[in-house]
Amino acid sequence: MDGTPREAAAQEGALRRGLGLRDAVVVGLGAMLGAGVFAAFAPAAAAAGSALLPALAAAAVVAYCNATSTARLAARHPESGGAYVYGRERLGPFWGYLAGWAFTVGKTASCAAMALTAGSYLWPGQAHAVAVAAVAAVTALDCAGVRKAAWFTRAVVAAVLAVLAAVAAACLASGAADAGRLLPGADSSPGGVLRAAGLLFFAFAGYARIATLGEEVRDPGRTIPRAVPLALGIALAAYAAVAAALLAVLGPERLAASAAPLADAVRAAGAPALAPAVRAGAALAALGSLLALVLGVSRTVLAMARDRHLPHALAAVHPGAHVPRRAAAAVGAVVAAVAAVADVRGAIGFSSFGVLAYYAVANASAWRLGPREGRPPRAVPPVGLAGCLLLALALPGASVAAGAGVLALGAAVYGVRRAVRR
Repeated sequence: MDGTPREAAAQEGALRRGLGLRDAVVVGLGAMLGAGVFAAFAPAAAAAGSALLPALAAAAVVAYCNATSTARLAARHPESGGAYVYGRERLGPFWGYLAGWAFTVGKTASCAAMALTAGSYLWPGQAHAVAVAAVAAVTALDCAGVRKAAWFTRAVVAAVLAVLAAVAAACLASGAADAGRLLPGADSSPGGVLRAAGLLFFAFAGYARIATLGEEVRDPGRTIPRAVPLALGIALAAYAAVAAALLAVLGPERLAASAAPLADAVRAAGAPALAPAVRAGAALAALGSLLALVLGVSRTVLAMARDRHLPHALAAVHPGAHVPRRAAAAVGAVVAAVAAVADVRGAIGFSSFGVLAYYAVANASAWRLGPREGRPPRAVPPVGLAGCLLLALALPGASVAAGAGVLALGAAVYGVRRAVRR
């Protein structure tokens, strides 16, 4: 491709910088809250048992390192694409491509999981049909413009935080709560804790939406480094409160077996009147997360299309709405197809592997930042890189095998294209 990526972006059309600090934080929260609270706790409890809270802490440490590295890189490279751009600029084209490939494939699975979560809460008997309709709706909202998407996400986040606060308060204040269940017991093991941490990382990965929207954030050099830790901190506080409430009321075994743990928890806590609000909150959270995910994936597709790793037609930016409508429509179509046939729990493990690989590239890229480029504290990139690799390999075997196979396929496609070009 002729010219630099930024020159190419200018040729294809510029995205509008319409997101301030509050909007950026809300976009990150919209992605994290839906994924974490309503989808990841049950499979994580099945892996970690009563050590769910230590697993959450381990996932949070890795997420903090990733968030710090990502924020510093995003401030230095304020372009759409996230670690695809960082890997390309700091490690070379192959590593950028591999990060973009891992993110696009892994987050497509995340999108399907969120759509199916919404379907399961809104109409359990027709979850797949509702999921496809939800994908179509949020894709249309994305195509309408990033500001409209941010307004919708802001309303969703406010409603979901209110529901989570009510659930935590009802559970922790009930007579069914048992503080002894919060302590790790014999049902947990180091391997199980790591496996659960890898699954829970799925819940923290939403802050990447802030970085992948780098071209649409005002004053990204200041806004992104502030927005990422703010969103991560709020999400962690919400996760910890809800995880403690679920463990105290349900215990690890009932939590692991539950298809709708928050609804089951309020019933067990003697507050069944909250169950309809929980279902509505779950559906809203999943839709907000789905919207933020489609935003992020479509911007990575845009960046890869600009470099011709994907069809160049997807690099077009609509001149009126200033959004990549073709990329968004393509992402929506693929996600809808996956959501029509996928399984939620299988999608979580597969997505976690892909996203951990993506952040491994981000941490390796941050390691290359110089002191004058806003380099993070020296320990952060290596700890983040090692944590990503450890959690990825600790995931269920099927998730590791599928994720590794997809990465190998991406590398093979890259190699074939390079050979053909020569």
